[in-house]
Amino acid sequence: MAKPNVEEDLVRKLAKLLEETGLTEIEVADGNWKVRVSKASAAAGMVPAAVAAATTAAVNAAAHPAAPEDVSRHPGAVTSPMVGTVYVAAEPNAPAFVKIGDLVTQGQTLLLIEAMKTMNPIRATRAGKVSQILVANAAPVEYGEVLLIIE
Repeated sequence: MAKPNVEEDLVRKLAKLLEETGLTEIEVADGNWKVRVSKASAAAGMVPAAVAAATTAAVNAAAHPAAPEDVSRHPGAVTSPMVGTVYVAAEPNAPAFVKIGDLVTQGQTLLLIEAMKTMNPIRATRAGKVSQILVANAAPVEYGEVLLIIE
């Protein structure tokens, strides 16, 4: 097996650093090259994926996954009202508050966001069917990030 090149090793180290620190993006540059690694939210049940882009003097192109559709404009988008850590259940071994396909009522608890050691319930702003869950359990979330979609 061939030894990985320096860029691949660096990208892997930066991706690990993202996971350890909870950052969503990191970029380093030195002379004629730079490497940027960013973490995108993934669908429920999946670990958020690290997406890397490397640019060198030789302009080596890195592969990128297809861009997800813009759900931020969806009328049923439930967004995070704060920065924190999202939890899909009240306790680690408890069932999730909601699953894809569940019918919810207005005011029903959908998720919890922990911010400053306080658990904040995220409630449904309208009744409907949960069509997408865009966050994974225990993932960091940003203010305004789309958490799930209610149709």
